Amino acid sequence: MDTCRVMIAIGILSSEISKFSIILGSLLRGIIRISPFANRLSFDAPPAVQRLRCLANYEALRFSNPILSLGQTLVARMKERSANNSGKYISVHLRFEEDMVAFSCCIYDGGDKEKIDMDAARERGWRGKFTKRGKVIHPGAIRINGKCPLTPLEVGLMLRGMGFGKSTSIYLASGKIYDSERHMKPLLEMFPLLQTKEMLTSYEELAPFQNYSSRMAAIDYTVCLHSEVFVTTQGGNFPHFLLGHRRFLYGGHSRTIRPDKRKLALLYDNPNIGWKSFKRQMLNVRAHSDSKGIEIKRPSDSLYSVPCPDCMRRSNKTEVLKSSLAT
Repeated sequence: MDTCRVMIAIGILSSEISKFSIILGSLLRGIIRISPFANRLSFDAPPAVQRLRCLANYEALRFSNPILSLGQTLVARMKERSANNSGKYISVHLRFEEDMVAFSCCIYDGGDKEKIDMDAARERGWRGKFTKRGKVIHPGAIRINGKCPLTPLEVGLMLRGMGFGKSTSIYLASGKIYDSERHMKPLLEMFPLLQTKEMLTSYEELAPFQNYSSRMAAIDYTVCLHSEVFVTTQGGNFPHFLLGHRRFLYGGHSRTIRPDKRKLALLYDNPNIGWKSFKRQMLNVRAHSDSKGIEIKRPSDSLYSVPCPDCMRRSNKTEVLKSSLAT
């Protein structure tokens, strides 16, 4: 029986190696496009498969040279502007673009104008999806469940509560903020050293990427990757992969803040809470994030967000990669 199983395993492995050889040959001749398939693979795979995933995800795959070059330039500029903080800065991933706010169906303080804007955005992006007969939307319940995007003001209050002051250097990774002039004003007042890719680059530098949201996100990704602290305010692939990449790059000891948005909603909507009480809650969130250290992957966890221990076998490789990206 054991011999039979070994023979079957060898047969399967040979088949996979053959497929890999065909793909590798195609890659050597040019570029191929592979349809998404990672979500169909078990995260509790054999060690050999996991090691291949690690090699592909953290060492083989790279952004194109123009993206990588501009990203590294922005990292250098952020460090220059953070000289008073020993070249250290924090990065914040903020999702408050018009389409994000519209899809959430959350209500903010924009009144009739906001309602008109959001209704128009939903109709443009998801024609009829939110106006089907019998569909009932409860914005209050959505907020209580932690599904509403945080506003720039809410993010600013959270960071100030955590102890980040006016002298903190912040890189804001985001698309075009909805009603940005109004929403960004309080955040910039709280953190005057805040920078975005648009603020760090000239028009000529950013122009080749402007019309490609994925390329703009890749630039943000690179700058966030090298920040001292990464603050995520929304789920999605961007923070999911960045979390794992930072853990891999820094040997598991990357500082990431992931606030509980359900608790935040309760705190923000509580008219009786004082600043001292709010700050104490925020400091607890920050302390918990800072003290986590290395998280060991559980069978149900994604390798892309929790690379320990599968991808951490050879620490010297991590140091080589870290130094190569930093230069």
